Amino acid sequence: MKSSHVPAPVKRVVHFGSRSYGRITAPARMLPSFLICGGQRCGTTSLYRALAAHPVVLKAVLHKGVHYFDTSYQHGFAWYRGHFPLQRTAAKVEERWGVPAQTFESSPYYMYHPHAAARIARDLPGVKLVTLVRDPVERAYSQHAHELARGFESEPSFARALALEPGRLHGQEERLADDPTYYSFAHQHHAYRARGEYATYLDAMAGRVGRDQILVVESERFFSTPEEVYDEVLAFLGLPNLGYPPFERHNARPRESAMDERTRRDLTSHFAAHDDRLTEWLGHPPVWRR
Repeated sequence: MKSSHVPAPVKRVVHFGSRSYGRITAPARMLPSFLICGGQRCGTTSLYRALAAHPVVLKAVLHKGVHYFDTSYQHGFAWYRGHFPLQRTAAKVEERWGVPAQTFESSPYYMYHPHAAARIARDLPGVKLVTLVRDPVERAYSQHAHELARGFESEPSFARALALEPGRLHGQEERLADDPTYYSFAHQHHAYRARGEYATYLDAMAGRVGRDQILVVESERFFSTPEEVYDEVLAFLGLPNLGYPPFERHNARPRESAMDERTRRDLTSHFAAHDDRLTEWLGHPPVWRR
């Protein structure tokens, strides 16, 4: 039976049992050597599945995204470690391939949560972070469609949702920073414009984990030349190329209508300075600005 056909109550029982067992066996489990930590709606699921297909890469046991360093930190480190494969599994992989196994997860909100980078640096010293960036105008439009489809957005007009954003987010970043236990639904789901200001978040992460520990990938390049980008990611992670996986695009949500041109112009103008700052990270102007 496919997991999508398993009743939700059954899934909850299975996941609870797996997490409980994982917590008990936490000392015998691996820790991630890298994380895909953003950005949202930038192709993270597609990159996750490509990397998860690598013979010496072991993914998190239950979900691609554990969301420990953003919304679940209160559960504790043993809870987090319990999500990853057993070290004896890694040993078998290394014995077969002659290369140390690695494990990882993908939680795109890590890039944006004000406490995530500091928590990652403290709990996973030396971990590598892979981030994806995309035309911020299209990213914002895609996120709005995604939140609508999941029932997390009640405003069907993208332009109106952008107008509501400042009010929705007012004070939320500060409250999150001041109270580590606080959760903001609006901050996670309604930051359409803010999420595309990539350099701001990358600079903050670099201040915690070090710039050399962060790889920034343009999702447009990943989808147009996946083999080339895949090789770059493997080199950054210290993984050998043992063959290319199938490269597929996941979670794309086509919209029934195009973005109105006034909204597009306003967003393009807003992101211009942020794109210029991103150039310092990429070493060249973003592909959507060429």
